[in-house]
Amino acid sequence: MSLESFIDAAKNSESPLYVLRLFVTGMTPRSTRAIRAVRAICQQRLEGRFQLEIVDVYQQPQLIQGEQIVATPTLVKYQPAPLRRIVGDMSDTHRLCYGLGLEYEA
Repeated sequence: MSLESFIDAAKNSESPLYVLRLFVTGMTPRSTRAIRAVRAICQQRLEGRFQLEIVDVYQQPQLIQGEQIVATPTLVKYQPAPLRRIVGDMSDTHRLCYGLGLEYEA
């Protein structure tokens, strides 16, 4: 990447990359609802600008250490700052958009 293209990319930081991790417990109805809701928002509002990792805390309990997860499902937004945690089945689209720092479009 040339210096000019790097500078241009930095200037165009209006479209930041969203780094997200969704913690769920198995494939319960609540977990599957959360997965569907988060994927839908990401595909509709953040197309090409997100990394989403789904973590089943039953299968990967080591990933929950140090994350301050007290309930599932919990969505953690690492980037862009500030770090945020959203708890619940993610069915409230308005709350989910607010937690991600996106404008709500009804």
